[in-house]
Amino acid sequence: QVELVESGGGLVQPGGSLKLSCSASGNIFSINHMAWYRQPPGKGRESVATITSGGMTNYVDSVKGRFTISRDNAKNTVFLQMNSLEPDDTAVYYCNVLIETRRGAFLEVWGQGTLVTVSS
Repeated sequence: QVELVESGGGLVQPGGSLKLSCSASGNIFSINHMAWYRQPPGKGRESVATITSGGMTNYVDSVKGRFTISRDNAKNTVFLQMNSLEPDDTAVYYCNVLIETRRGAFLEVWGQGTLVTVSS
């Protein structure tokens, strides 16, 4: 079994910054893909940023230049540094990881979600 624990959400004013963290624990042999998704109020879930095991990153156009995804492989943790936040960034943010277990199975696991509210 694998568990993801997210932290770092909250209320921030426009132009402010937040850093989200997501740590994985449990039956983990290795972690491949790590990503952040978000779901704004009343809308569908969208991919925000992804990072491969080799450190290659990809971002949705709306956050390029403002958000940075990174990972600490030793701690099985992925981060999302969010700068210059805008009201449209308001959403529940979810981490998503692709894990290889010690038995060789691959699991896609989602975090519980953390709310980010950008408002004055």
